[in-house]
Amino acid sequence: MEFQDKILNCVDCGAEFVWTAGEQLFFADKNFKNEPKRCKACKAKRATRAASPGVRERVETQATCSACGKETTVPFRPTQGRPVFCKECFQQRKFAGAGGL
Repeated sequence: MEFQDKILNCVDCGAEFVWTAGEQLFFADKNFKNEPKRCKACKAKRATRAASPGVRERVETQATCSACGKETTVPFRPTQGRPVFCKECFQQRKFAGAGGL
């Protein structure tokens, strides 16, 4: 099968772009079924967004340890009704649970 350059429209910016015969051959060799949807610029922009997804801000919350009553900082927002432990009590509970297996 002989490929010819084809004009496609980008789904992001609406601009026309050329899908070359060489690119079509590459797609055929890889058994890709769908034509490209984005121009090179929009594809690159999308790739950089995917490489650095929204940087989540670290949450630090002041809380009182449910076991010893010590004030502590935890790296999450506690859920009401669930116990919160300081690092020491958390470690003790973790290792106590591991020994019971």
